[in-house]
Amino acid sequence: MNDLDTLSVIFDLDGTLVDSEPNYYEASRQTLAAHGVAGFTWADYETYVGISTRETVRIWRERYGLRASVAELVAETDHRYLDLARTRTRAYPEMRAFVELLAARDVPMAVASGSSPEAIEAALSGTGLAAHLRITVSADEVPHGKPAPDIFLEAARRLGTPPAGCVVLEDAAPGAAAAHAAGMRCIALPYVPTQADAPEFATASLLLPGGQADFRAGTAYAWLCDGAR
Repeated sequence: MNDLDTLSVIFDLDGTLVDSEPNYYEASRQTLAAHGVAGFTWADYETYVGISTRETVRIWRERYGLRASVAELVAETDHRYLDLARTRTRAYPEMRAFVELLAARDVPMAVASGSSPEAIEAALSGTGLAAHLRITVSADEVPHGKPAPDIFLEAARRLGTPPAGCVVLEDAAPGAAAAHAAGMRCIALPYVPTQADAPEFATASLLLPGGQADFRAGTAYAWLCDGAR
């Protein structure tokens, strides 16, 4: 028996499985502009990568003095994002290949994302990944989003796998911190490569500093087969 016979794999969604961050940036920019905040840049957006939509808009309300409620801002951002996600989301090719390799071995898989359930469904359906990734957990379904471990622990519960038997794939520092707090191994591929030296990524079992550019499905699969050490 090798490690693949006893483990489950949990994927972050945005920036890990699918290239959806540009859609979230545009949805964020439009929402903020509608509330009088102009000049929201990609560099501004990068500081929110890995944080749930709900937590992001909480920060917006404080930072920009927005009067709309958290619920209203989340609904607006999600509505704009969903319009973009249904037609403009693509899966990273090597990630798709990795999911297919795991599916061929019947490795249990789940998605744990800071996005809303509707956004997760739109991204997975739009890319065809929903056929292999039927177990999903949104930050909306747990008390605390990343970097708290709640979302990964709930995914493990739904998979029926102890945390120590789970391997997480993450692109953001808060997600890597959440995986570590959950007692899970982590393959970290920073969405923003210049953030690869963040202390949260130092806890990862396998760090790919170049992010998606460094990720290869076969190499990751072999790492798992060798015992994910």
